[in-house]
Amino acid sequence: MALTLWLFWTYSFLGYLLEKAFAWLTRSPQQVRKCFLLLPLCPVYGLGVLAVLALPPELRRGFWNLAVWGGLAATAVEYGVHWAYERLFGVRFWDYHALRGNLRGRVCVPFSIAWGLLLAVALPGLQQILVPLLSGIPAWVSYLMLLLFTADGVISARILDVTRDIDQLRLLPAA
Repeated sequence: MALTLWLFWTYSFLGYLLEKAFAWLTRSPQQVRKCFLLLPLCPVYGLGVLAVLALPPELRRGFWNLAVWGGLAATAVEYGVHWAYERLFGVRFWDYHALRGNLRGRVCVPFSIAWGLLLAVALPGLQQILVPLLSGIPAWVSYLMLLLFTADGVISARILDVTRDIDQLRLLPAA
Protein backbone atom coordinates (compact mmCIF):
# COMPACT_ATOMS: atom_id res chain seq x y z
CA MET A 1 0.00 0.00 0.00
CA ALA A 2 2.81 2.42 0.86
CA LEU A 3 4.40 1.80 -2.55
CA THR A 4 1.13 2.76 -4.27
CA LEU A 5 0.97 6.00 -2.29
CA TRP A 6 4.58 6.83 -3.14
CA LEU A 7 3.96 6.11 -6.81
CA PHE A 8 0.93 8.40 -6.68
CA TRP A 9 2.90 11.19 -4.99
CA THR A 10 5.92 10.77 -7.27
CA TYR A 11 3.90 10.84 -10.49
CA SER A 12 1.85 13.75 -9.12
CA PHE A 13 5.11 15.63 -8.54
CA LEU A 14 6.46 14.70 -11.98
CA GLY A 15 3.15 15.91 -13.45
CA TYR A 16 3.58 19.21 -11.63
CA LEU A 17 7.07 19.55 -13.14
CA LEU A 18 5.68 18.64 -16.57
CA GLU A 19 3.03 21.36 -16.24
CA LYS A 20 5.66 23.94 -15.29
CA ALA A 21 7.96 22.88 -18.16
CA PHE A 22 5.09 22.95 -20.67
CA ALA A 23 4.02 26.44 -19.54
CA TRP A 24 7.60 27.67 -19.80
CA LEU A 25 8.25 26.06 -23.20
CA THR A 26 5.03 27.37 -24.71
CA ARG A 27 5.60 30.77 -23.08
CA SER A 28 2.14 30.50 -21.66
CA PRO A 29 0.88 33.74 -20.17
CA GLN A 30 -0.57 31.54 -17.46
CA GLN A 31 2.53 30.32 -15.61
CA VAL A 32 0.48 29.55 -12.52
CA ARG A 33 -0.22 26.16 -11.08
CA LYS A 34 -3.06 24.04 -12.40
CA CYS A 35 -3.23 21.74 -9.42
CA PHE A 36 -5.64 21.06 -6.61
CA LEU A 37 -3.03 21.06 -3.84
CA LEU A 38 -0.81 23.66 -2.26
CA LEU A 39 2.06 21.17 -2.39
CA PRO A 40 3.82 20.86 -5.76
CA LEU A 41 1.67 17.89 -6.74
CA CYS A 42 -0.89 17.50 -9.53
CA PRO A 43 -3.02 14.56 -8.39
CA VAL A 44 -4.56 14.00 -11.82
CA TYR A 45 -1.18 12.73 -13.04
CA GLY A 46 -0.72 10.40 -10.07
CA LEU A 47 -4.23 9.02 -10.45
CA GLY A 48 -3.77 8.67 -14.21
CA VAL A 49 -0.61 6.61 -13.84
CA LEU A 50 -2.18 4.45 -11.13
CA ALA A 51 -5.09 3.77 -13.50
CA VAL A 52 -2.62 2.72 -16.20
CA LEU A 53 -0.74 0.47 -13.76
CA ALA A 54 -4.08 -1.11 -12.79
CA LEU A 55 -4.73 -2.17 -16.39
CA PRO A 56 -4.34 -5.90 -17.09
CA PRO A 57 -0.70 -6.71 -17.94
CA GLU A 58 -1.56 -7.70 -21.52
CA LEU A 59 -2.94 -4.19 -22.15
CA ARG A 60 0.33 -2.66 -20.91
CA ARG A 61 2.63 -4.98 -22.83
CA GLY A 62 4.30 -3.36 -25.82
CA PHE A 63 4.69 0.24 -26.91
CA TRP A 64 1.43 0.57 -28.86
CA ASN A 65 -0.69 -1.27 -26.30
CA LEU A 66 0.60 1.03 -23.59
CA ALA A 67 0.17 4.10 -25.79
CA VAL A 68 -3.44 3.26 -26.71
CA TRP A 69 -4.77 1.70 -23.51
CA GLY A 70 -2.65 3.89 -21.24
CA GLY A 71 -3.76 7.00 -23.12
CA LEU A 72 -7.41 5.96 -22.82
CA ALA A 73 -7.06 5.20 -19.10
CA ALA A 74 -5.28 8.50 -18.41
CA THR A 75 -7.89 10.39 -20.45
CA ALA A 76 -10.73 8.73 -18.52
CA VAL A 77 -9.11 9.78 -15.25
CA GLU A 78 -8.56 13.32 -16.56
CA TYR A 79 -12.23 13.56 -17.52
CA GLY A 80 -13.38 12.19 -14.14
CA VAL A 81 -11.12 14.47 -12.12
CA HIS A 82 -12.20 17.52 -14.11
CA TRP A 83 -15.85 16.57 -13.63
CA ALA A 84 -15.29 16.13 -9.86
CA TYR A 85 -13.56 19.51 -9.54
CA GLU A 86 -16.50 21.16 -11.31
CA ARG A 87 -19.17 19.37 -9.29
CA LEU A 88 -17.53 19.58 -5.87
CA PHE A 89 -15.93 23.01 -6.03
CA GLY A 90 -17.30 24.76 -9.12
CA VAL A 91 -13.79 25.27 -10.55
CA ARG A 92 -11.87 24.38 -13.72
CA PHE A 93 -8.12 23.86 -13.49
CA TRP A 94 -7.84 23.34 -17.26
CA ASP A 95 -10.07 23.98 -20.23
CA TYR A 96 -9.64 22.44 -23.67
CA HIS A 97 -12.62 24.21 -25.31
CA ALA A 98 -10.29 26.02 -27.72
CA LEU A 99 -8.81 22.75 -29.00
CA ARG A 100 -10.34 20.55 -31.66
CA GLY A 101 -11.68 17.20 -30.59
CA ASN A 102 -12.51 18.24 -27.04
CA LEU A 103 -15.21 16.71 -24.90
CA ARG A 104 -16.88 19.43 -22.81
CA GLY A 105 -13.48 21.09 -22.46
CA ARG A 106 -12.41 18.37 -20.02
CA VAL A 107 -10.34 16.24 -22.39
CA CYS A 108 -9.22 16.50 -26.00
CA VAL A 109 -7.77 14.24 -28.67
CA PRO A 110 -4.38 15.99 -29.02
CA PHE A 111 -3.58 15.71 -25.33
CA SER A 112 -4.97 12.18 -25.12
CA ILE A 113 -2.54 11.16 -27.86
CA ALA A 114 0.26 13.01 -26.06
CA TRP A 115 -0.51 11.24 -22.75
CA GLY A 116 -0.53 7.86 -24.47
CA LEU A 117 2.79 8.43 -26.22
CA LEU A 118 4.39 9.89 -23.10
CA LEU A 119 3.27 6.89 -21.08
CA ALA A 120 4.57 4.42 -23.67
CA VAL A 121 7.95 6.16 -23.84
CA ALA A 122 8.52 6.94 -20.16
CA LEU A 123 6.51 4.64 -17.90
CA PRO A 124 8.39 1.34 -18.30
CA GLY A 125 11.77 2.95 -17.60
CA LEU A 126 10.48 5.10 -14.75
CA GLN A 127 8.85 2.11 -13.09
CA GLN A 128 12.12 0.17 -13.21
CA ILE A 129 13.86 3.04 -11.43
CA LEU A 130 11.12 4.13 -9.04
CA VAL A 131 9.79 0.86 -7.65
CA PRO A 132 13.07 -0.24 -6.01
CA LEU A 133 13.75 3.30 -4.72
CA LEU A 134 10.29 3.88 -3.33
CA SER A 135 10.00 0.40 -1.83
CA GLY A 136 12.83 1.22 0.57
CA ILE A 137 11.16 4.24 2.17
CA PRO A 138 10.61 3.65 5.91
CA ALA A 139 7.02 3.36 7.10
CA TRP A 140 7.32 6.37 9.43
CA VAL A 141 8.24 8.60 6.46
CA SER A 142 5.19 7.34 4.59
CA TYR A 143 2.95 8.15 7.56
CA LEU A 144 4.37 11.66 7.85
CA MET A 145 3.88 12.25 4.13
CA LEU A 146 0.33 10.92 4.35
CA LEU A 147 -0.43 13.35 7.20
CA LEU A 148 1.03 16.26 5.22
CA PHE A 149 -0.82 15.24 2.06
CA THR A 150 -4.12 14.81 3.93
CA ALA A 151 -3.77 18.18 5.66
CA ASP A 152 -3.01 19.81 2.30
CA GLY A 153 -6.05 18.15 0.72
CA VAL A 154 -8.36 19.30 3.51
CA ILE A 155 -7.01 22.87 3.45
CA SER A 156 -7.12 23.06 -0.36
CA ALA A 157 -10.67 21.68 -0.46
CA ARG A 158 -11.77 24.19 2.16
CA ILE A 159 -10.19 27.09 0.28
CA LEU A 160 -11.94 26.06 -2.94
CA ASP A 161 -15.23 25.36 -1.20
CA VAL A 162 -15.27 28.86 0.32
CA THR A 163 -13.78 30.90 -2.55
CA ARG A 164 -14.52 28.87 -5.72
CA ASP A 165 -11.29 30.48 -6.98
CA ILE A 166 -8.26 28.39 -7.99
CA ASP A 167 -6.02 31.45 -7.75
CA GLN A 168 -6.45 31.26 -3.97
CA LEU A 169 -4.35 28.08 -3.98
CA ARG A 170 -1.22 30.03 -4.90
CA LEU A 171 1.25 30.31 -2.05
CA LEU A 172 2.53 33.61 -3.40
CA PRO A 173 0.46 36.45 -4.86
CA ALA A 174 0.49 36.88 -8.62
CA ALA A 175 3.13 39.23 -9.95
